Amino acid sequence: MRVMLKATLDTEKSNELLRSGKMPEEIKGILDRLQPEAAYFGPVGGRRTMVLVLHMQDSSEIPPVGEPFFTHMNAEVEMCPVMNAEDLQKGLSAMR
Repeated sequence: MRVMLKATLDTEKSNELLRSGKMPEEIKGILDRLQPEAAYFGPVGGRRTMVLVLHMQDSSEIPPVGEPFFTHMNAEVEMCPVMNAEDLQKGLSAMR
């Protein structure tokens, strides 16, 4: 299942990671481990935010996916299932 993860980073913790020079390695480590289909970064609501599109086979993957954001970045994390256009067409076709 395709899942969108939005991680809103804690400003103090992310400032600390930036000052120490560890932010690039944290981001690279997350991207290497999760292998997202897409990754976007920018300010949302005035806070540093990451939006990743991931593939999950099972809901049991939620803890290992989310915990590094909580423990390393004090982030607020949201996850929700999403579809691309092909998925939507398949779903709509099944309704007929």
